[in-house]
Amino acid sequence: MEIFTQGWDFLIAALGPLGPLYLLAFFGLSMIAVTVPALFRTKPDPLNRLKGSSVMGPRKEDDTPVRLRYDSGGRQLERFKPYLEPQNEKEYTQTRMKLIQAGYRTRNAVSTYHLFRFVLGVSFLAIGTLAILFQSETPSLTTVVLTVLLPGVAGYYLPDYWVERRKQVRQEDVTNGFPDALDLMLVCVEAGQSLDQAILRVSNEVSKPYPALGEEFEIVANEMRAGKDRVTVLRDMGERCGVSDISAFVTVLVQSATFGTSISDALRVYASEMRDKRVMRAEEKANTLPTKLTLGTMMFTVPPLMIILIGPSLYEIGSVLGF
Repeated sequence: MEIFTQGWDFLIAALGPLGPLYLLAFFGLSMIAVTVPALFRTKPDPLNRLKGSSVMGPRKEDDTPVRLRYDSGGRQLERFKPYLEPQNEKEYTQTRMKLIQAGYRTRNAVSTYHLFRFVLGVSFLAIGTLAILFQSETPSLTTVVLTVLLPGVAGYYLPDYWVERRKQVRQEDVTNGFPDALDLMLVCVEAGQSLDQAILRVSNEVSKPYPALGEEFEIVANEMRAGKDRVTVLRDMGERCGVSDISAFVTVLVQSATFGTSISDALRVYASEMRDKRVMRAEEKANTLPTKLTLGTMMFTVPPLMIILIGPSLYEIGSVLGF
């Protein structure tokens, strides 16, 4: 007990009141540094030999085999997937769908997302710890919490904010360009083109002003040309976009194909509704503008006006009273 007390007093004298906390953090980081390589060390899988190999075609004249299939890369995170991806299927599906709606469709998108959360959280936590250690004065417990834990939490949730922001930007892009895409699709269908050809033409024309919407239509066109069922492709598009207008459009096309009604009539009615909704959204933003300007008007107009009107009187009163 006496040795423990002496060690405690030595830590406080050497590192300050938070010396034991520093020592505990040092041992925790050391245990992590020792344990992580052992966790990531896995036995080699014989099937992994086939992943790095390429299918060779006929040889050239100089006996150099022609590569018909190349490794797409991005396999660096394969061994870390059990530690980076959520093990719960529901949570994994939600994270995967959120990344797809934000435009990240790669195979290792979920692993990369969780890797960035971990790396940024630990990095910001380490920066906050170094900032505390290099302070000349002894920080209080509140200062330690705000300087160390707050940046760590911010770094951990920074990728989540980035993905959510990207998702909102893409959905806004899709929503703004969808009425124009429907008008163009209606023109193509009425000109005699099939729905598949109309979607391909729309994807080419819309990709420049609205890249996100053009990319979605391009995916639909490619999947249809690959032989995938049209209903499944359209429903997948509605899930990828996450926009109610796209989901309603998919429902209209599915019902039109199911009941055998004219696609051009359905597109004409729905395109008219989309144009009306766009006008309504513009009117809604215009109606909220006076409310948003009220706060700025009160902050930047009323105080100077009050100073101009009441300031001279207050100055005269102060001069008379001797303040």
